Amino acid sequence: MASESSDIIYVRELRVGAVIGVYEWEQRIKQTICLDLEMAADIRKAAASDAIEDTLNYKVVAERVSGYVEESRFNLIETLAERVCAILLEEFRIPWAKVTVSKPGAAQGSREVGVVIERGNRARES
Repeated sequence: MASESSDIIYVRELRVGAVIGVYEWEQRIKQTICLDLEMAADIRKAAASDAIEDTLNYKVVAERVSGYVEESRFNLIETLAERVCAILLEEFRIPWAKVTVSKPGAAQGSREVGVVIERGNRARES
């Protein structure tokens, strides 16, 4: 009997230094970018086995995303969000991801600005 799973593994406030921005001065420095990652994953097998091999390892995900962001150079956080989401879907073979990328202090008077994207199908047949 097939059932849908809508379990989510998440990483909140992953802070990474990145070269990002449309202004010339922004392309010469690293700025702190904050990422929130939500990833669909059926956790029932891992819950039953209590084994890291049976789940989406959030530490490995965070390390991969951090490494990518630190090495990247983009003008727009929109582009960064799309690329990070593609990594999650393709490399970690998950059916759905939600990526929030925020840039603290980017707009005067605001705490942060950012984008939120969702790609894929959140629930999948198991």
